[in-house]
Amino acid sequence: MTDQSPAPASAATTAERNAGRRTLAVMLLLTVLSAVLVLTAAGRVWAEGRAGSLEVSVTGSAISELPGGLALVGLAAAVAVFAVRGAGRLAVGALTLLAGLGAAAAAVAGAGDTDALDTEAARKLALAGSTATEVTHGAWPWLAVVGGLLLAAAGLLTLRYGRGWPAMGSRYEAPTRKGPAKADTPADLWKALDRGEDPTAV
Repeated sequence: MTDQSPAPASAATTAERNAGRRTLAVMLLLTVLSAVLVLTAAGRVWAEGRAGSLEVSVTGSAISELPGGLALVGLAAAVAVFAVRGAGRLAVGALTLLAGLGAAAAAVAGAGDTDALDTEAARKLALAGSTATEVTHGAWPWLAVVGGLLLAAAGLLTLRYGRGWPAMGSRYEAPTRKGPAKADTPADLWKALDRGEDPTAV
């Protein structure tokens, strides 16, 4: 009697492929979500106060451009995952991890920062050395921290599972020259013509 059950090796390969696609999808979701959180938070008011009778406020990007910049690095790294294999995936994962941790650390540092607010107060009063009073800090920096940690998690996923993820097909890679070799001597030129080739083709 013929055994018609599927080969265990084939089933295991299919399961690994499906698991790889799931972890890739999770990584992409985490990266996009982290970028949305960080970039949204960076555009909101992180600190506000008063400069004399004037109200002053500063956004996250005015306090530090690092969180937003590192979030964009994470997005670029997510795209690069499809263009590299092997050790390249590990490098991309490490870069994403560091970008996420850096964004989170910069957001924590900016959560209590008053330098940018003092600068804005001095600008509005046109008086160097002025400082803001009645300073309050918003919750937006902590949303950026969450986004940075999600990006770091995406980096960890890439380090752990990236080697098994699918890559770009060969049709997307740079084409290689398949034409006839360029003739170097008159004899080579005539031989190429005899073969029906264009010896001037680059």
